Amino acid sequence: MGTLRTYLASLLHSFYPRRCVVCGTPLVEGEQGLCTQCVLRMPRTGYHTQEGNPVEVSFWGRAQLERATSYFFYEKGSDFRHLLHRLKYGGRKDLGYLMGRVVATELRESDFLKDIDLLVPVPLHPRKQRERGYNQSACLAKGLSQVTGIPVNTISLIRRRHHESQTHKRRYDRWLNVDGIFALRHPERLAGKHLLLIDDVLTTGATITACCDALKEVEGVRISVFTLAVAQ
Repeated sequence: MGTLRTYLASLLHSFYPRRCVVCGTPLVEGEQGLCTQCVLRMPRTGYHTQEGNPVEVSFWGRAQLERATSYFFYEKGSDFRHLLHRLKYGGRKDLGYLMGRVVATELRESDFLKDIDLLVPVPLHPRKQRERGYNQSACLAKGLSQVTGIPVNTISLIRRRHHESQTHKRRYDRWLNVDGIFALRHPERLAGKHLLLIDDVLTTGATITACCDALKEVEGVRISVFTLAVAQ
């Protein structure tokens, strides 16, 4: 059966070749979602090796963090917008698992993941998650977990009200849009833990800060932040 499935998959791909979501070239055996060249040319920040990097600095005075990083730079018009759009809106949750694994492999070579107890994805409102079918941040977290073995907690931080998309809002409006929208459930499960808060794209930091405002009520909690991309 395994040989038959392999043959059928090869036949299907010959008629409908899998393509890289960034550059559109056909993927070869062993490549998933992105071609090797696009993985290599992804505009990495390298911030996970830099104490006091620009992502960390952006939260100074707004949230008390242990450390923070974003994996790659995102600019409007960049080819890598296709990766983020497919992950968030295109039903490609496999890209979240893939990028989580890629990121984890690189982060493990530094001290960034040192003493992290739990991976906590930024939650979607249940209505939004039903519409989308998945939470892209949770997919990233699960990919990270597959490589690192760090467990994922998706039940303790919740989004208690639905809000409009942040995409086209101005900076001040983004802050108003997420004020007080997160809450805790079973906070005792987070007590004394070092959490890695995970999201897809960092823009103003309003969403992450709102999450931190809810989490700071947990006794002995420490928070670090990872986002897949940071907007330029």
